[in-house]
Amino acid sequence: MEEVAVNKKNKSLSLSKDEILNDYKLAQQSRQASLMGRKEVFMGKAKFGIFGDGKELAQIAMAKYFKNGDFRAGYYRDQTFMFAIGELTIQEYFAQLYAHTDVEAEPASGGRLMNGHFGTRALKQNGEWKDLTEMKNSASDISPTASQMPKLLGLAYASKLYRQNNTLLKDLSDFSIEGNEVAWGTIGNASTSEGMFYETINAGGVLQVPMVVSVWDDEYGISVPKEYHTTKGSISEVLKGFQRTEDQKGYEILVVKGWDYEALMRTYQKAAKIAREEHVPVMVHVIELTQPQGHSTSGSHERYKSKARLEWEAEYDCVRQFQEYILEQGIASEEELAQIDAEAKTFAKEQRVAAWEAFAGEIKSELQDAVTLIQEAAPNSRQNDKVVSLASELSKTMNPIRKDVISAVRKALLLMRFDGAEVKQNLKLWYEQQKKLNQDRYNSHLYSQSDFRVGNVEEVPAQYGEDAQMVDGREILQACFDNLLSTDPRVFAFGEDVGKIGDVNQAFAGLQDKHGELRVTDTGIRECTIIGQGIGASMRGLRPIAEIQYLDYLLYAIQILSDDVACLQYRTKGGQKAPLIVRTRGHRLEGVWHSGSPIGMILHSLRGMLVCVPRDMTQAAGMYNTLVKADEPALVIECLNGYRLKEKMPANIGEYTVPMGKPEILREGTDLTIVTYGSMCRIILDAAIVLEEMGISIEVIDVQTLLPFDTHHVISDSIKKTNRVIFADEDVPGGASAYMMQQVIEEQQAYYHLDSEPVTIAAKAHRPAYSSDGDYFSKPSVDDVVEKVYEMMHEVDPKSFPEL
Repeated sequence: MEEVAVNKKNKSLSLSKDEILNDYKLAQQSRQASLMGRKEVFMGKAKFGIFGDGKELAQIAMAKYFKNGDFRAGYYRDQTFMFAIGELTIQEYFAQLYAHTDVEAEPASGGRLMNGHFGTRALKQNGEWKDLTEMKNSASDISPTASQMPKLLGLAYASKLYRQNNTLLKDLSDFSIEGNEVAWGTIGNASTSEGMFYETINAGGVLQVPMVVSVWDDEYGISVPKEYHTTKGSISEVLKGFQRTEDQKGYEILVVKGWDYEALMRTYQKAAKIAREEHVPVMVHVIELTQPQGHSTSGSHERYKSKARLEWEAEYDCVRQFQEYILEQGIASEEELAQIDAEAKTFAKEQRVAAWEAFAGEIKSELQDAVTLIQEAAPNSRQNDKVVSLASELSKTMNPIRKDVISAVRKALLLMRFDGAEVKQNLKLWYEQQKKLNQDRYNSHLYSQSDFRVGNVEEVPAQYGEDAQMVDGREILQACFDNLLSTDPRVFAFGEDVGKIGDVNQAFAGLQDKHGELRVTDTGIRECTIIGQGIGASMRGLRPIAEIQYLDYLLYAIQILSDDVACLQYRTKGGQKAPLIVRTRGHRLEGVWHSGSPIGMILHSLRGMLVCVPRDMTQAAGMYNTLVKADEPALVIECLNGYRLKEKMPANIGEYTVPMGKPEILREGTDLTIVTYGSMCRIILDAAIVLEEMGISIEVIDVQTLLPFDTHHVISDSIKKTNRVIFADEDVPGGASAYMMQQVIEEQQAYYHLDSEPVTIAAKAHRPAYSSDGDYFSKPSVDDVVEKVYEMMHEVDPKSFPEL
């Protein structure tokens, strides 16, 4: 094949004429896909469009050095890159634009993500991992700006662990080739203003992990120019202090123009070599990029860009500059390029048409079924004319979506509500079948549906020897973590103060000395990237335990926990998973901070994660044993005031498990059920003793996990016996107590078994005040519980329980 030198300074880089022209063809195909995608939105065939035009050359160059086993963590403008690595076809690209719900047609998300959000399917049908070393991998994209960055750190950190911990490669060869994988991140220039970007850059420099961060710099963030975003108007200028030197570790920082084909190839070749071979992080600042169609279909960039800027963008559009480069180098003639342009447009159109026909054909078939069934029911309906009209309107719908079909069927059934069952039987049966299909299309996989889901883990009770010692609760955790580290090479733990001192409450005391710094590791104060480090590593087959020192600090990371890990299984429809375990501690202590219990916020933000609220360290250890055997992400909130309380050491510390979603009855009773969790269990049990002396029998239930919540309906069975219930916790009024009440009264239908109004006991709406007095007057006490129960019993039997 004819070769054309494209690097006069570095003769080692050369590309064939065919390869250069294939790059040009790909750039044109991607550009045409963007142009056609925009038109599809304006024609009403798609809801919204956001495109990667203007970034084609840089992404083609990056793709050249992206190898099997590598990972990408990006955002919504990397279509050309995904085309270039062969993990996205143009037909799949349009299938996502239309929201096709078939993962065969739209493998990134099954139609759940708006266009431009890409990801590869890392899991087999049963939830087993594929061989990730034989794939070019892309973590599932997320829209919130810079949120892809913390995960990038974790993807790169996994390579470091695989390279430096030889024991991992024995059993995990499907995840790494001796740690040689590079994690490639992409981000827009405006998003580099986010704290998550800076935190990730700092952590990556400290850890020295193999990641290449590409900043696509088109000088705007939607309508806002660079001078409002970045000091000096340049992120590479800002980060010069991170540049490595001969005697100081840091980053390699490279700057390249996004329309310069040769320079881009040289730059990405260098970046890949440094990251892959030296495990040094690299930032590639790609400047002078354009965005020909503006930010998205929501508006025109001509509203905020000057005439001079628009003229410059037309001249320095990377595809146009690539054309000029090819002509100047004599690689092809104008006629040859014109032919490639025409073929690219035709190909993109063919792929668009195929995607639309596959998407629309499926819905049109359902529409025809619905129309036929409605028409068949109409003659025997009392609302014949209205039903016939409804069918007629539905049959004439232009570019129907599934909503049009199902909404019409529901309206038809409402019209026929006074008709006999035989009239609407076939239509109703079809509708019920569609509900099941649509449940799978739109609502499945919030939690794991794999063979490794937490519900499949066998329950093994804790066992105790006759000579079982009473020890501090933290010693039980220490024994549990020691066993996990000893028996499972995938497990490692990290966080602030976790390493050398063994965490602030000593549950990892001595374990760094025993298992090494790679397994039990200190980090800086950086909660967001601690979680990101765990997300990325867990996506590469490892089982990280990421510690957030106190529950308050979870707020630093709640956004990526919510927008990334909690919804990962859902937004990929079971195509990816991140079985991260987040360890923290909370509930009662002292003062405004370190004593809050924002459980309602957590429950509502983290649907898709398990939320474990153990009452003591024995329960917590059993939960960790369960979670490591499963494939679901979880948050474990240990009781902050329980580490030095005495507990009996189980004989089977490494084997026993605590089931998720199965409450435990701590004390049986007949008069009233109290549902609680965590540190409140001790408060309720102490109150139950006082109440027993008054002749009141309380059944105390520890829910153990809030997500999942009482899958066995233990609580409603208790209420059937007592006919009264209190939901008690330390959250603000209407927080987790309201959640528990809804789950029991509505979901479990316990309402029908109540003889008294259900009651909640919660903390005050403000943060707890300092000191023991602050705790007493801010959070529920034994006295509060006793009085509330007594009030309820007074209403039931005022003679036996006279007013206080």
